Amino acid sequence: MHSSLLQPYIRELKTLSCQRPILDLACGSGRNGLFCLKNKLATTFADIKEQPLLDIEQTINNDKQMLDSTLAFFWQVDFEQTAFNHLTENSFGAIMVFRYLHRPLIDKIKAAVIPNGLVIYETFTEQQAEFGRPKNPDFLLKKGELASYFSGWEILHSFEGLKTSDTGENQQAVAQIIARKP
Repeated sequence: MHSSLLQPYIRELKTLSCQRPILDLACGSGRNGLFCLKNKLATTFADIKEQPLLDIEQTINNDKQMLDSTLAFFWQVDFEQTAFNHLTENSFGAIMVFRYLHRPLIDKIKAAVIPNGLVIYETFTEQQAEFGRPKNPDFLLKKGELASYFSGWEILHSFEGLKTSDTGENQQAVAQIIARKP
């Protein structure tokens, strides 16, 4: 099931994907990128692991009626390699990041979005350690941290607190932001 953050912005994402593809960064199983693909958006699935990308490609090939493989791109990449800047300026109409945090990457993500493009970001806050994984503070946002990264951007949506997971199974402590690049 895709993130509920995406549905209200699907029209805007369609417009942006006509200019540059949507990047599902650290895509994992690809649930959010597949939602974009179902809505006919050019989507780049990026992950450090090859197997999830192969699984996503297989899902697309198995459902050619709903998923246009010509709009899907696959990128196996380690974004945490500091020697390389894998993201270049104005490369993507929007970048989606869910359940992933590597602080040195934030400025590169912001630069990689075209002017008027979107960043859609949701990940865990320090309070998540009370509910389960992750517990490592390197992977947990401090209060107000996510919003602070996007000062100077137009904030379309911001939330920080507890929410029910998209699967409806448990509580999660998250921060969310949808921000438009000036």
